[in-house]
Amino acid sequence: MSLISIPIASLFAARRVRGSGLRVLLFILECALGVVAVVLVSALAHWAGWLLPVAALLYLLIVVPIALLCGFWQAVIVSLSAVFLHSIFITRQAQANLATDPANSVALLAFVIVALVVSRLSSRLKDHAQEAESWGGQMRDLYEFTRRTLELNLHVEPGPQLAELVHEIFSLEAVAVFDADLHEVYQAGNWNVDPRELAQNVYYFGSSDDDPVSGLGRRVVRLGTVPVGSLVVRGETSPLTNNAIASLIAITFDRYRAFANESRIETERRTEQLRSTVLDSLAHAYKTPLTAIRAASTGLGEMGHLSPGQAELVALIDEQTGLLGNLTTRLLTTARLDAGEVKIHATPVAVASLIEEVVASLRDRLASMKVAIELEDDGQVVCCDRQLMVMLLTQYIDNACKYSLYGTAITIRVAQVNAEAIFSVHSFGPVIPINDRERIFNRYYRSSTRANRASGTGIGLSVAKRVAQIHGGYVWVTSDEAKGTTFFAAIPASARKECS
Repeated sequence: MSLISIPIASLFAARRVRGSGLRVLLFILECALGVVAVVLVSALAHWAGWLLPVAALLYLLIVVPIALLCGFWQAVIVSLSAVFLHSIFITRQAQANLATDPANSVALLAFVIVALVVSRLSSRLKDHAQEAESWGGQMRDLYEFTRRTLELNLHVEPGPQLAELVHEIFSLEAVAVFDADLHEVYQAGNWNVDPRELAQNVYYFGSSDDDPVSGLGRRVVRLGTVPVGSLVVRGETSPLTNNAIASLIAITFDRYRAFANESRIETERRTEQLRSTVLDSLAHAYKTPLTAIRAASTGLGEMGHLSPGQAELVALIDEQTGLLGNLTTRLLTTARLDAGEVKIHATPVAVASLIEEVVASLRDRLASMKVAIELEDDGQVVCCDRQLMVMLLTQYIDNACKYSLYGTAITIRVAQVNAEAIFSVHSFGPVIPINDRERIFNRYYRSSTRANRASGTGIGLSVAKRVAQIHGGYVWVTSDEAKGTTFFAAIPASARKECS
């Protein structure tokens, strides 16, 4: 503890001691005033010779205000003093006059009971009124806190704003709020110790309690059953109020996270939209020079009289121009798929001929591979857009070619499951980590492991996913070292459209 914190702690202790001493002094003063009033009434009753019922009514006029204004125990002391003093006067009167009515003792006992009951009821009414007033004030504070939290600027971290609001609205000595997600402690007011460790311990140990001695209230801030932070306050608050404050802080944290995620998603969407627009423009711009290059290389080949070296160079130009053309077409299709400009033209497509077409287009890539085709029904027909399905299967098979181990087979299967045609391409290669199995279908995402990296643009699987979605289907992948890797695409038999 620092040299500054010691005097501050002593000051708070002195305040508590002085406050306790003042309360005791006030209690004694209130009792003394009540007893003095009782003595005066007793003396007046003895001098005037009043009967006990008359004196008892005067005593009640003293006891009841004492109970209402001061408290139950003050009224009890004043009542007992009235009984004691009146008993003394009755005893003296009995010695002077033996004809004194013995029923006075019964009346005196009845007075004591009535006085205590009335004082107790009045004390309870006072306590209930004070409690209701206190709850009303706390409800107003909670309403104001709720209203102010709804007006918070969620573009910045809410922790500092929440700490200041709790300190200001509930008039607390000190407040500390711990945001577990950002691992930051925000404080307001005057702390005699560093609240960082205190607030973090509340979160990590899950200790929610109220200490009347130190005046500290500790709460774990939970969103449902999940802890998201902690709250530590010092001052006069009720346990229920502390619970409500912690709940409102949890809701504000959740709103901030949701707002941040929404902003991030919107930013990513706009970035992706801009990227698709740029790709579309570039792909269109590439089409013209690629067409010219291909026409020139074809013309050179038809001219003849080329040396073997020249012919080889022309063939290389043709080959690479074809690859660039395919890539450009894929980029254009990707941009159009994302923009929703592609509409499927569903027709009955024979599955066997569809696979044969794709395998034939990749014969150069598959020349050194073993390819197996397994169909449940050779005459199976799927209602789909043939061109888009060719793109999907081409990507799956091309992906298998890149990652298959040498000497292993690539297996292409089509099975009918309920109302869906399940296309799958199986191969043996590097295992895809579990965390990557959904993300590899995102555009430009490459696997986090080096073994799963090969040359490519990172857009092929995203195109396959989008094609399946346009048909009303979905894609997924399984990967196991013993069973290999299989890419799936489920396509509804009707493709959500009637076949023409």
